[in-house]
Amino acid sequence: MIEAKTASFWKATTALGAASFLIFANLYYPQPLLPMLSEEFQVSEVASSLIISIPLIVLGITFFVYSALSDAFGRRNILFISMILGIAGTILISMAPSFGWLMAARVFQAAALAGIPVAAMAYLSEEYSKKAMTVAVGIYISANSFGGMSGRVASGIIADASDWQLAFIIMAGVSVGIGIFVWFMLPESTQFTAKPFHFKTTLQNNWMHLKDKKMALAYIIGGLHFFVFIGVFNFITYLLNGEPFFVSATILGLLFLTYGAGTFSSTLAGKMAQVWNQTSCMLIGIALMAIGIVLASVPSFPVILIALLTLSFGFFFVHSSSSSWVTRHAVQAKASASGLYLTSYYLGGGLSSVYFGWLWPSFGWPGVVTGAAAVLIITLSCTLSLRRIDRAEQKAATSVFVTN
Repeated sequence: MIEAKTASFWKATTALGAASFLIFANLYYPQPLLPMLSEEFQVSEVASSLIISIPLIVLGITFFVYSALSDAFGRRNILFISMILGIAGTILISMAPSFGWLMAARVFQAAALAGIPVAAMAYLSEEYSKKAMTVAVGIYISANSFGGMSGRVASGIIADASDWQLAFIIMAGVSVGIGIFVWFMLPESTQFTAKPFHFKTTLQNNWMHLKDKKMALAYIIGGLHFFVFIGVFNFITYLLNGEPFFVSATILGLLFLTYGAGTFSSTLAGKMAQVWNQTSCMLIGIALMAIGIVLASVPSFPVILIALLTLSFGFFFVHSSSSSWVTRHAVQAKASASGLYLTSYYLGGGLSSVYFGWLWPSFGWPGVVTGAAAVLIITLSCTLSLRRIDRAEQKAATSVFVTN
């Protein structure tokens, strides 16, 4: 097993972090360009936001398939095939002559890239000791936020300086370099045992996790937090692109530097989970997200920046805690457990356009803020329920130990 702070730990964790950077840089690359793409293809704001949301739904659906394929064919194999096909998708996006082509290429790209996080999370759960895994998951999710932040910042700057097509071509070139790096750095699996692909077994494993009340609560928590996070960041680009701000694509891209707070908080959450229980970490993250949402209602650009920093810090803190909770508590069919978490997570992010896409044209930015706060009340309730179950089980286990 890979232990924390060893050479093999840093080699494997760096490789997985680079793979994580690749998927999220590509996935969120178009987000600062939504107003530009609305104008380019003459589509509405809500339709343009689907460039982000539909790929997230595709990710959520295809995770189910990749969980089983990863169990059958190995983590490294699935990870590298996904990288190659995902880069091909990025190239197709750069060639898009119409909005329909763009959407089709984004769907293909998302379906390809979905194999990376499923294989990576399964690799983490199998190859790392429990203590090392908690820290590694925090670092891995830090790379998520860093990749998403870097992709968004780069696309806005490049598109303003040239055009959006060149921005995607450059992203494809960078992705090739990352893929080569991961190929040489990621160690071969030593704990993996191939399992023949059986569709019935896959259904049974997923159903087993869904019937588990604790797992179901963790899936809801992960999905709804991403639901809020993506919705706020999608529609704040339109808020800041219009009156009274009128910011450019470059500034919209730089706005996503606020993700840097998430890069730090994900790693911090992994370390704090060794001191506090993970549900306590989740509650801290939710509180910070709520503060960020309240600050986002203030019509001041500096205050909105602080709001996004706080929201990012809180979101990645709770996401790191909830995802590692699932990985740690899944006793069997770990890839299926992680896959279901990711399915819930990305379906939540993808479906946010339906909810916030209704609130934005009907109630404007105040409606988006109020709607986000309402969802956080639901996630708070779910987290408190999960905390009660955890404590009851720990108390029961201690009682049995003392009795014996």
